Parts: sequence; structure tokens; C-alpha cells
Amino acid sequence: MDQEKKPAQESMTFGALLLSVLAAFFGVQSNANRERDFSKGKLSHFIVIGLLLALVFILIVVGVVSLVMHLAGT
Repeated sequence: MDQEKKPAQESMTFGALLLSVLAAFFGVQSNANRERDFSKGKLSHFIVIGLLLALVFILIVVGVVSLVMHLAGT
């Protein structure tokens, strides 16, 4: 009965993934968080969230430009 129990690898929560991707967008990720991301996170999750956030950013920029153009009367 001397078997070692391997701890189950904890996966990151959606909130932690989102904060990590946002920090990466701004380039302010701490070393501890970066190490946590590489050890507990899945690459596919980071890619999907990164693409979704990039799409949201583009849509916000397009929306703001359209609003400004509309208000300017052009």
C-alpha cells in the first residue's frame, strides 16, 4: 500500500484563462502567471480565447469608427 497517488492536474478556470490572455494582450504577464499558464493551461484554450478577444477588439474599433463617422455627418 505504498503507492504514490499522482495529484490530478488542475486545469485553469475560464476567468484565469481570460485574465492571462488579456495580460498577454497588454504585455504585462508576471513570471509566476506565465509559468502557471504553461504548466496548467491548454494551448487550444489560449488560442480560442485569444482569437475571440481579437475579434471583439476589432468589432469595437469598427463600431467606434462607424459611430464617429455617423456623428460627424459623413
